[in-house]
Amino acid sequence: MYSHYYHPSPSYPYVFHPYQNQSYSPHNPYVEYDRYYARQPVRGQASWTDGGAITQCGIPWSTNRYMTVAVGRNSPYQCGQTIKVKNLSNGREILVTVVDQVPTYPENKISLHRRAFETLGANVDVGIINVEIVAAPQLEEEKWGKYLLEIVQSAYPNYQATDYSTISKTPQNNNQMKEIYEFRMQSPQETIRIQGTVVYNPNTDRITSINFQEV
Repeated sequence: MYSHYYHPSPSYPYVFHPYQNQSYSPHNPYVEYDRYYARQPVRGQASWTDGGAITQCGIPWSTNRYMTVAVGRNSPYQCGQTIKVKNLSNGREILVTVVDQVPTYPENKISLHRRAFETLGANVDVGIINVEIVAAPQLEEEKWGKYLLEIVQSAYPNYQATDYSTISKTPQNNNQMKEIYEFRMQSPQETIRIQGTVVYNPNTDRITSINFQEV
């Protein structure tokens, strides 16, 4: 078993990207419909791109170690959102971050960064593959889970996240909260499971400790 520990300094600016804290009104039926629709698997097609310096979301293609994607502007997937993409030809999956929007794309067409396309086991010479797309709603609603996903991607550079789950949330002494998430990571050779644990003050969102371990 291997563990990775992160002990943040008091000066570390725990500031989340604005797109990670989108608010939704529970009284807006159109927003609720979009959230419901975005949770349903959608079959479509994925192409690939090398990205560019400028995106419609203002988020770099290099985010999340290039596990990024462009979606249709009128699709239910929003800037900064995490979506799961499955290659229907081989069953491989990855979690990618929405960083760009294309006005002409229908809701079931996406463009993956080249690295994400290849991670799905697709040959760039093919150009387009059939995929299944689904939002990661639980991860979107769990801000610490999404934060840990970004860290675990960096901590395990030869692996890509393919799935996640929330394990537990438990109050601790001294006004602390402990949350545990599990991520499934895939490399060309193997699949491993990583548990990420964060302990923080729920009143200030200041982190006390972060830990990752293989399970």
